[in-house]
Amino acid sequence: MKKARKPVVAGYFYPSRRQELIDSIEWSFKHRLGPGGIPRVYPSRVKGVIGYVVPHAGYMYSGPIAAHAYYDMASYGKPETVLIIGTNHTGLGSPISIYPGGVWETPLGVLQVDEELGKVIAEKSDLADLDVYAHLEEHSVEVQLPFIQYLFGDTVKILPLVMGIHTPEAARELSRSIIAGITELKRDVLIIASSDFNHYEPHDVTIKKDMEAIERIINLDTEGFYQVVLRDNISICGPGGVMTLIEVAKNLGGKSQLLKHATSGDVSGDKSAVVGYASIKFHL
Repeated sequence: MKKARKPVVAGYFYPSRRQELIDSIEWSFKHRLGPGGIPRVYPSRVKGVIGYVVPHAGYMYSGPIAAHAYYDMASYGKPETVLIIGTNHTGLGSPISIYPGGVWETPLGVLQVDEELGKVIAEKSDLADLDVYAHLEEHSVEVQLPFIQYLFGDTVKILPLVMGIHTPEAARELSRSIIAGITELKRDVLIIASSDFNHYEPHDVTIKKDMEAIERIINLDTEGFYQVVLRDNISICGPGGVMTLIEVAKNLGGKSQLLKHATSGDVSGDKSAVVGYASIKFHL
C-alpha cells in the first residue's frame, strides 16, 4: 500500500479541525465577496464544464473568491476525477510532476489518487513524470482538496499535478497529453488550475495588472497571456496551469468566463500590498 500524503498546511492555510474547516468553507460561500449561499450538488452529472482557475491562498483571504468556482462546480454534479494543476513553489521534484498513486489526507478524510489516469498522461507526455517529491511540501494542490471534499465527499478521485515549467510550449504539450489520456480512458475529468494572481503590490496596481491577464484568459489567448505576464511583470504564481487549461479548452472548442475577481485587500481592508484572486470558468 502506498503511503498517504499527509496535509502540510492544515492549521495554516485552513483550519486543522474538521468542524472548524467546514465552518471556514461555509463562511467562504456566505461571505459578502462569495457567491452568497451554500451550494447544492446536482444529483446527476451534467456535461459541459471543462474546469476552473481557482486561487490557493489562505481561506481567510482567498476562500470567498475560490467559493465562486466551487459553487458553480456543484451545479454540474460529481465528476469521476478532479485533475488539479498546481504550481511548484518549493523547487523540489521533477519539472512537471504527477502524483503516482495512493491517497491524500485532509481533516475531512481521504481522497484516492487516480493512478491509472496519471500513468497514461505520463506515458503520453515528454515532460511529465510520476514523482512524489514536488508534492511533499506544496500547498497549491492541497488547499483545493477540502472544498472538493465538502462538495463530493470521498467518492471522487483526484490527480495532483505540479508544474515548474511555465511556458506556452509546455502548456500545449501537457494539454495534449491530458486530453489524450482522458480520451483513451473515457474518463469524466474536471480540471482545476490552482493559481493566485498579482502579488504584494497596491490594490489599484494589482487590479489593473490582473485584468490585463484575465482579458487574455477569457479570450483563450495563451501567447497573449504569457506575453502580458512578462511585459507587465505580473506575479501570477501558476501561469503554467492556467495556460494548460486554456489549451485544453481551445482543443475542446470551449470558452471562458470570469466568475469573480478581488484582492486580499477587499477582504482584509488593507490595500497597501495585496494579492489578486480570480475564479474563472471554462466550459463548452
